[in-house]
Order: sequence, then C-alpha cells, then structure tokens
Amino acid sequence: MSDEPNGPIPLDKALASFDALWSPRIVTRVNDYDVRVAKVEGEHVWHVHEDTDEFFLVLEGELRISLREPAGERTVVLPQGAVFTVPRGTEHKPYAPSRAAILMFEPSGTSTVGDRHEEIPDHVDATTGHTLGSP
Repeated sequence: MSDEPNGPIPLDKALASFDALWSPRIVTRVNDYDVRVAKVEGEHVWHVHEDTDEFFLVLEGELRISLREPAGERTVVLPQGAVFTVPRGTEHKPYAPSRAAILMFEPSGTSTVGDRHEEIPDHVDATTGHTLGSP
C-alpha cells in the first residue's frame, strides 16, 4: 500500500483494494494487535470473543452493534467517526443498514466470528484477517 517500507498507509486506498464484505484486511500491526479494515453491509452473526475486547471505528457510513448484556439486549449506533469497544465476553452482532467501512483493532489471530457463534452465512468470511492485496 505504501511506496516505502514502514511508510504511511492511506486507508482510502486500502479500502479500494478489495470488494468483499465482512472480510477484513490487515493494514498494519501494533505489537501483537492487528489493525484491520473492512467493508460491511447487512448483518454479521451473533458471536463472542471470550478473552479480548473488540474495538470499532466507523470510517464511512453507519454501523450498529447489538449487544446481549446482563441487563438485556441493546443496540449501539455508531455514525461515521465514532468508536466503540465491545467488552470481552459480550455476545454481539454488527449490522450496517447500508454499505459502510470500519476499522477494527484486536489481537493478531482473533477470528472474525469469535470463540462462539451462530451458524455462519455465506456472506460472512470466518477469518483471522487477510493481508492487503489479497482477493
């Protein structure tokens, strides 16, 4: 993505390099964490990451995250520019009413469908992230 090693990575170019929905690309790493970008639309799956929080930043559009918490179910609405962290152990389901782009920050090797999840539909890529430039 950058013309030089360890150079800047323009997120708009990173996002333009792929079309797949719910299929994140790893743009860089920070210590033992991946910084991933994804294009999203429609529903993901209910899932939970038992041992790690999951950070979301909405780059374009709007993302909604439904949460199942001890007090009940609620939905957090994230407009462009908003951030939210889903606490470890919290069952959640991201949803984008129309096409959106997000950035996620999570430990390298973290599955996009968590440690426990419902049946995975064909439009959701169960992955630990793809490198930029992969189809």
